[in-house]
Amino acid sequence: MTDLDQLTQSLARNLKRWRAERNFTLDALAARSGVSRGMIIQIEQARTNPSVGTTVKLADALGVSITTLLDYEQGARVRIVPEEQAVRMWSTETGSHTSLLVGTDARGPLELWDWRIVPGDSSVSDPHPAGTVELLRVTAGELTLVVDGEEYRLPAGTSATFEANVPHTYRNAGSEVVEMTMAVAVPPAR
Repeated sequence: MTDLDQLTQSLARNLKRWRAERNFTLDALAARSGVSRGMIIQIEQARTNPSVGTTVKLADALGVSITTLLDYEQGARVRIVPEEQAVRMWSTETGSHTSLLVGTDARGPLELWDWRIVPGDSSVSDPHPAGTVELLRVTAGELTLVVDGEEYRLPAGTSATFEANVPHTYRNAGSEVVEMTMAVAVPPAR
């Protein structure tokens, strides 16, 4: 089984599990997430590999981290994630990428991300649920962070935090590669 097949199977199994734990019907999850009922059925039957945006919407609607939806195994007291098991969630042909390093659902989902954005690339994010907070630290280059239409320049060594319930974009408008680490805290589902 390829890594993609394993990821697709894990997502199918975990999406069904969390939907059942929340007592969400297909229609209820579709309404909460903005993902069509048909797409949810395809994901739960492991017939498709959804986009990052779709996966984020489903995780947000369920009140769990993306890690929880994609995790192959759950339950260890200490979970060590080797570098090669980080989940590549976004990439471009020019070399930009983001990887989900590790996450947890303690007191609501919490995720740790590694980002690399080459000059000229950007990643656009839809609003997350109210109460979602993102923290980031730029370690190389200069990031242009756009939050609800307002631009902020963050040179290497700069940290920032913001409530992520509005549209936001990570952009590299400079001439050097941007590298950053980001944590995302999502409130528990009610």
